[in-house]
Amino acid sequence: MKKRTELIEDFLSGLDTEIDVLNCVDCEDVNSFEDVYEAIDGNQGFDIDIIYYYNAMKYLTENDTSLYDSLQLASEMGYEVGDLDSEILASLLASREVRNDFNDLQEEIDTFFNDLES
Repeated sequence: MKKRTELIEDFLSGLDTEIDVLNCVDCEDVNSFEDVYEAIDGNQGFDIDIIYYYNAMKYLTENDTSLYDSLQLASEMGYEVGDLDSEILASLLASREVRNDFNDLQEEIDTFFNDLES
């Protein structure tokens, strides 16, 4: 029979996410979605870097043509207009999207940990 840590590793490695969860999480220290989320956040696992102008512009064209969302996000995070470029805007937006996508897994993760405890 597998140990608790191995069961958690297997589960987390099978999650449908762009995040390398196992690289961010110590499976011995997590017992809930919040624990997993905080571990990923603390290890900058939600931080997506889109580099090179071409890649950034392509991402923004596909996901925020008006730049409304990315500029709003940059403003909320305290960026000044002079500090912004396409790479920063694309990275901020991609990071938010990855974070939101991971939040969509909360019920699945909570169910796993509840089942594991019973």
